[in-house]
Amino acid sequence: MTTRAVRRAGLALLHGMALAGLGVPGAAALLVVHLAFFVPGFGLGLLPLVPLPILAGRPLTDLVRRLAAAGSGTPLGSPYRPRPAPLEPEADGRYPHHNRLYRHSWMPRFLRLLDWLLGDPATFRDLGWMTLTPAVGLLLGGLPVALVGAGGWYAVSAVDRHWWAVPAGLAVAVAGLAVAPWLRTRHVRWTRWWLGPTQRQPGRLRVWYGFQLLLLLRLLCLLGLSLLALPLAAISAVALVLAYGLGIVVVLPPLIQNLRWLPELRRELAGRWSGVGVESPYLPRPGLPDRRPDGRYQVGNNLYQTERWAAYNVRLRWLVRDPASWRDFGWLLLDPVVGGLSLAAPLAAIGYGIFGLAMPRLWMLVGAKPAGGTDWYASVAGVDAAAIPVGLALAALGLLAAPAVLRGNGGWTALLLAPTAKAKLALRVRRLTETRADATENQAAELRRIERDLHDGAQARLVAMGINLGNVEYLMDKDPEAARALLAEARQASAKALTELRDLVRGIHPPVLAERGLVDAVRALALDTPVRTEVTAELPGRAEQPIESAVYFAVSELLTNAVKHARAARITVDLGYADGRLRIVVADDGRGGADGSRGSGLRGIARRLGTFDGVVDLSSPPGGPTTVILEVPCALSSPRTSIS
Repeated sequence: MTTRAVRRAGLALLHGMALAGLGVPGAAALLVVHLAFFVPGFGLGLLPLVPLPILAGRPLTDLVRRLAAAGSGTPLGSPYRPRPAPLEPEADGRYPHHNRLYRHSWMPRFLRLLDWLLGDPATFRDLGWMTLTPAVGLLLGGLPVALVGAGGWYAVSAVDRHWWAVPAGLAVAVAGLAVAPWLRTRHVRWTRWWLGPTQRQPGRLRVWYGFQLLLLLRLLCLLGLSLLALPLAAISAVALVLAYGLGIVVVLPPLIQNLRWLPELRRELAGRWSGVGVESPYLPRPGLPDRRPDGRYQVGNNLYQTERWAAYNVRLRWLVRDPASWRDFGWLLLDPVVGGLSLAAPLAAIGYGIFGLAMPRLWMLVGAKPAGGTDWYASVAGVDAAAIPVGLALAALGLLAAPAVLRGNGGWTALLLAPTAKAKLALRVRRLTETRADATENQAAELRRIERDLHDGAQARLVAMGINLGNVEYLMDKDPEAARALLAEARQASAKALTELRDLVRGIHPPVLAERGLVDAVRALALDTPVRTEVTAELPGRAEQPIESAVYFAVSELLTNAVKHARAARITVDLGYADGRLRIVVADDGRGGADGSRGSGLRGIARRLGTFDGVVDLSSPPGGPTTVILEVPCALSSPRTSIS
């Protein structure tokens, strides 16, 4: 080997040692830390522990990426998704997350953090690398070092006994140096494949494996939350004894409010994980009592001298008389038994099948003894090998039952935690009150806009026309040429005023919408959009005129956002109708990152459609694509294509 080759092999040897030395012990320790945090995090419901090891492990993998990039000469970018933007409160001071509002910011911030970490595929690739690098990384990085060290040691230690010890040892050491660059390249490629940004599509086996792993993690998390309900149920029982047994009623309001976070979290998880939507059932918080002419405050049939005690009793009556509060107490008592046992069944079957039957019998087949030196249970049919298929069958049964158990847990949650008829009516009244206020505000804003446009546009031109016509009348006999010029100017002003009036009417209610309907109006919008926009529609009729107008302007706002902010190159609009709901899907291939809590446009669309009980669902991960789904309940009439 030449000097240059020896230097290159030595650098590759040191680089492989660094990769192996950094990856093997560090990753093994971090893997133990992950298990130490994940088990109580998912198993005992201590979810705040879950993000800690993930965030703690990323500096190590970033260092390994930089080391791999230095060995290959090609920069290795970060594969992680951008951190979510800071959460901003809405106008009423509450914080939005998905389809729910929170009074305090810590819960939505934590849920956004958890979604960011567990929804990033790079997180699970980091865990996979930590699991495999103690074996693969040690082999690729440590084999050349082992060959060089073993060859040198043998050449020195056996030179007195064998004449061929020196050439054999040197040959082994040279072989280690020779394979070091090749193994270093394989190590770098292996590291880049696991830890680098990737656009590869996962195979069916990986998709199935990831789905099953995610399903089991969800079951484990729900089981931990069910077990967490046990101490909360005990605290609730003690508080009820103190309140109604000893008359210490002051403990009830803070207890009820501080325990609501767990049922609220289970309602949200039931919708996201089980596909069973459960609305928040709590009655709206009442306002403070008004002061009577005599200076006292009335709450029911009771009078109070100070506003503080009146407000406390209003809060107490609101919490105690809400049926959802007592349903929460019942759920806390029953869920550890019903929900916990049902969630534990598939997990126990998988654990019993794999680790209880298959693994001990495999150890016995290879001549080893199980831990402790004794069997965990008796053999099946007197044959140790028969326990293997039985254990695998139990594990398969647990995997097959897991999706049904997850859906059943969502139904169980809805059974106890869904709103009652009274709560639904109260929520409906509150929503109608909010949407009526929004509709009134939007109508007032629209009237102000029309008045401003008329005052600044057509009205000013008409006033100018009147002045010009007066001047024409004055100059008709004295200066016909000047009068003719003023007439031409007045004619141009009248044409501009007519154009502005037409634009104003089109902004109030476009003629194409009134004449041709929503589908043709959206197609007209697509033709005016500067990027390629495809519209597909299948509507058996037409909605009411106010609904068509609201949807039309919502789609117009979304197209404008896609062009102006997302910088999209292609937009698709799909209009459909099913189950009594008008559904519009607007998707673009822009840069994504849209957040309804930070912009007024999406909130305005939500308020506009909320007047008709419509909802807006936004999906816009950083990097795109962005998909906005508008749904409005309505009935369709027979289609009309012209004014009649």
